[in-house]
Amino acid sequence: MQMSQIQLQSSSMKIGLNIDQPVQEIQQKAADQSIEQPRAILEIQTTPGKLTIDQTKAREDMDLKSLSKRVEEFAQQGYQDWLAGMARRSQQGTELRHIENGGNAIAVQAKRNSKGPEKQFNLGWIPSHFSVQLDYQPAQVEIEATPQKPIIDVNVEVEVLQENSLDIDFINLFPDEIGE
Repeated sequence: MQMSQIQLQSSSMKIGLNIDQPVQEIQQKAADQSIEQPRAILEIQTTPGKLTIDQTKAREDMDLKSLSKRVEEFAQQGYQDWLAGMARRSQQGTELRHIENGGNAIAVQAKRNSKGPEKQFNLGWIPSHFSVQLDYQPAQVEIEATPQKPIIDVNVEVEVLQENSLDIDFINLFPDEIGE
């Protein structure tokens, strides 16, 4: 008795290689490739440094004072001299008032008034040490970098040499078995 059969026959896709001689050569069309690297975003903010030099004290030490400083000093010296003059006159008046107690008050006062202050001589540094004041504030730099990812586009062509297939055959099928 013959049995009905269904035969399935399939074939896989094949990629062919042509090998001539014992050396294997593979040729492939180069892929079409495009790479673009956008520039990074770079932000730089700079606060400049600041150097301040104050040489007022050094100039005063060398007697190169500003007009306002000179006026202030002269006013103060005038006031001190005025107070000293009042005190001297008051003392001399008291000495003259007691002339009857003896002594030569007028001669003593004349000698004292004619004599100037003793001159002072001293060695020192002009200008004085550390009289120039320096202040430095360093610059500040802030850098912010934002990298950008590359843009890559690749096109590759693939060629199929044989497509896969499936063949179905029915053998020894009788018409009554099919449902007729």
